[in-house]
Amino acid sequence: MLTPALLLNAYANGIFPMAEHQDETEVFWVDPRQRGVFVLDRFHISRSLARAVRRGDYTVSVDTDFAGVVAACADRPTTWINRELLGLYDELHALGHAHSLEVHDLDGALIGGVFGLTIGGAFFGESMFSRRANGSKIALAYLVDRLVQGGFTLFDTQFTTPHLISLGAQDIPRAQYHRELAQAIKRHADFTGPKVPDPQGVLQRNAQTS
Repeated sequence: MLTPALLLNAYANGIFPMAEHQDETEVFWVDPRQRGVFVLDRFHISRSLARAVRRGDYTVSVDTDFAGVVAACADRPTTWINRELLGLYDELHALGHAHSLEVHDLDGALIGGVFGLTIGGAFFGESMFSRRANGSKIALAYLVDRLVQGGFTLFDTQFTTPHLISLGAQDIPRAQYHRELAQAIKRHADFTGPKVPDPQGVLQRNAQTS
């Protein structure tokens, strides 16, 4: 039986769980040969994303609708998030180890978001979703800014996709990932402490670190 403590121990040792589909009762453990990561000072904000961020026709919040973000991430034809993992992520959120960042339109509708787990200075990105153009990209821009401000050194994306690569994600060998993970989890970092910045703050800090 999976428990929050078992999951945290697995993540701290470089492995993570997945289910074949949402109705599957079993999970399997994954430790990819090539691990997807964002180098936090190399996140790429394209001109189109910068325009979307600058437009400001949205609001950003943290941990105000964790369940809504996870449900939206799982609401797709095929998903690796089964019922057991849904429950475990809720428990980890209650324990302060799982967090969400939400993007709403100005009418309050949830249009994008991302969630993941934290251990020390490592953030393990689990999934993201978008219900409007650039919704998930805006979420990632604010997330990266938060991780930098909070003192995180590792942003694990598990795998890379063309979408993530376009934003600066890259694959690193398993051994390198495990070395970086071992250092990151020893650090103190704060996910909830930084204030949500205004759009210009996100763009300026990214320009300074890129």
